[in-house]
Amino acid sequence: MPFVRISLPKKLSLATKNNISEAIHQSLIAEFHIPSADYFHVIEELEQHQIKYPESYLGVSHSEEIVYVQITAGQGRTVEQKRKLYHQIATRIAATTEILINNVIIVLVENNGLENWSFGNGEIQEPTHLKK
Repeated sequence: MPFVRISLPKKLSLATKNNISEAIHQSLIAEFHIPSADYFHVIEELEQHQIKYPESYLGVSHSEEIVYVQITAGQGRTVEQKRKLYHQIATRIAATTEILINNVIIVLVENNGLENWSFGNGEIQEPTHLKK
């Protein structure tokens, strides 16, 4: 785990979409210390009329190339780890795509990381890399 849902404009190139996913994954490896094989992403391509956003919110401007990143992960990370993760994701996306850093919106949803996941077989798995 984590599970990542990326919602973005359909008009972006396949290379851009793949670079966004890879930027998020590499940031999760670096900051949340997930295994490299823990790569569960859904890229949701949306028409422009399906993406709603303000032109400016909390002093940050946004444009039609806005990207929403929702990460569902187990609890236990510090505020500093989260701060570093958000910074790395946005910085990596901006460095490897045409998406501006201000257009990367990140939402982290946490759960207890154990019985709230099934990675197949209709069973609850207990990943060995998680602290109990």
